[in-house]
Amino acid sequence: MRLSTSVLPDSAAVPTYDRSQVRRGVVHLGIGAFHRAHQATIFEAALAAGDLRWGVVGVSLRSPAVRDQMRAQDGLYTVVVRDDDAAQVQVIGAVLDVLVAPEDPKAVVAAIGAPDTHLVTLTVTEKGYKLDRASGSLDRTDADVARDLASLDAPRTVPGLIAAGLAVRRAAGIAAITVLSCDNLPHNGALLRAGVLEIACAHDPALADWIATNVAFPATMVDRIVPATTDDDIIKLTERIGVEDRAMVKTEPFLQWVVEDRFSGPRPDLARFGVQLTDAVGPWEDAKLRLLNGAHSGIAYLGGLTGDDFVHEFVARPEGRAFVDALWNESAATLTPPAGLDVASYREQLMARFANPSLQHRTRQIAADGSQKLPQRLIAPIRERRARGLPVDALALAVAAWMRWQAGTTDAGDRFVVDDPIADRLASARGVDALLAAIGADDIDATARGAIAAHLHLLQTSGARAAVASLGTQR
Repeated sequence: MRLSTSVLPDSAAVPTYDRSQVRRGVVHLGIGAFHRAHQATIFEAALAAGDLRWGVVGVSLRSPAVRDQMRAQDGLYTVVVRDDDAAQVQVIGAVLDVLVAPEDPKAVVAAIGAPDTHLVTLTVTEKGYKLDRASGSLDRTDADVARDLASLDAPRTVPGLIAAGLAVRRAAGIAAITVLSCDNLPHNGALLRAGVLEIACAHDPALADWIATNVAFPATMVDRIVPATTDDDIIKLTERIGVEDRAMVKTEPFLQWVVEDRFSGPRPDLARFGVQLTDAVGPWEDAKLRLLNGAHSGIAYLGGLTGDDFVHEFVARPEGRAFVDALWNESAATLTPPAGLDVASYREQLMARFANPSLQHRTRQIAADGSQKLPQRLIAPIRERRARGLPVDALALAVAAWMRWQAGTTDAGDRFVVDDPIADRLASARGVDALLAAIGADDIDATARGAIAAHLHLLQTSGARAAVASLGTQR
């Protein structure tokens, strides 16, 4: 039996509001597990508090799988919050519909242009922005970008869908809205705004001017660990609540959303539901990218090479934990912590989150799309430390582990497919310089290159465990 409005489990927290009265106030691009465990729970809290303007229209940018899962169960799904042996279960009703952009891009454009829509949010990963890393503008060599620059009849890119939806609003005299990027990109709001304006200007400079003047693109930072759901997770939840939920997500208790306080039009009472509103997201963003995400990338590649399936397995070993601490020591020195962030306490909290065995956070999941992630997570702090003449041993080891990962074999010789949008280019790159150039990091100095090359040689000749242990002996 599937989860539905007619069958809601007694053993879970369930929606108490009348879903038939909820309006479609949010369009979310990229309706994957992260959104369902993060932003959607905030909109659920708003609905539960009586503000029924914040129902979500989700948009899948690739396959119909999530749409098919959720429509089969009235859009309902379960969030399972795991903390060691404890688990809390909540049924979420905020998602009212799911569209599939490749099947019907005009429906997505219409949803963005609808009068009830006040927010467009997105979690499309770094590669979804279609950016040229060197310039920060749209990658005009990308076929979908070129198509949207030529015509917005059936947009294929995220900036194209947003530009087309905003064009509908402007033509109909409907008020401007707020567009919230929730991806791990520094200055994510500004980057998205620039991409949308670039496409808009190619079609109608007056539209670009209207967007620039009226539409808000706040910067944001989001944080919650959301591992991929497995069949075993679904079976265990079915045993617990008595119905099957193919759209369930699992996550940790921690949730953080920091938003630049700059909106166009209505918004939920975000602060009431735990969202931090601030004038400056950048310092929060840097801390999260360089401490949580930077460590995650190092763990993913080093742990993946040694055969650690999960994050908690890597940090359970003293040498693994020592590597993470060493990387944090290096990256923390590049931060300007915002008021309210105690870096020492944040590090303790992060280590506890990493060590949570109930999450089952797979290293392979984190390892995907490394070329899009490393520049902000690891390369940026390397640049800053070298500009001050500081060593980069742990950061260099993490980068070298990513380079070793491109061979597609673990230290035990097991083969795997490298999951990266430029995997073919990375596979043909030879040596440290070529791999750095592939991710726009060919400007880092000789000292950093030498450290990366030395670690890469040790990884190739002695394996990741030896490389991690060697780092510890050098300190």
